[in-house]
Amino acid sequence: MVAHPDLETSRINKRLTAEIERRGNVTVHRLYETYPDEKIDIAREQALLRAHDRIVLQFPFFWYSSPSLLKKWMDEVFELGFAHGKGGDKLNGKELLIAISSGGAESMYQAGGFHNYSYSELLRPFQQSANLTGMIYRPPFVVGRIREVSDEQLEKYAADYADYVEGRSAISGTKG
Repeated sequence: MVAHPDLETSRINKRLTAEIERRGNVTVHRLYETYPDEKIDIAREQALLRAHDRIVLQFPFFWYSSPSLLKKWMDEVFELGFAHGKGGDKLNGKELLIAISSGGAESMYQAGGFHNYSYSELLRPFQQSANLTGMIYRPPFVVGRIREVSDEQLEKYAADYADYVEGRSAISGTKG
């Protein structure tokens, strides 16, 4: 799922999305295009989740979190009885991959750095959501320093990202 409020103007997320679409074996779900009114069809979203073994949440890292529609989507779709609680085992065993883009360099995201915390620490709510829902949390795919990424680097990141989404690469890391 791509949760970017303005995907067409995003150089990084637009390219990453185009690469996984080009490969053709991944369902790309554009959250902001699907729900411009923010009225989420919970049954439709839950059916999409049931139909896939690997769930990817791709988004720009805004204020140490996701864009607001992704948060709303999780609040509504990961409901009691579906994703957790009694009968809430529909996501058990599925993989959760987080893919973010960020303006900051990796060195800014560490103890003593500008942001004081690592990407991993700041993404803990997603990791804990995976734990609560029985999903397998995978290391995040991060493209940092987005304003400094060359076209050549972006092509490499897009290929690495598509490999990661497809399960061809077990490791990821911060890019840029």
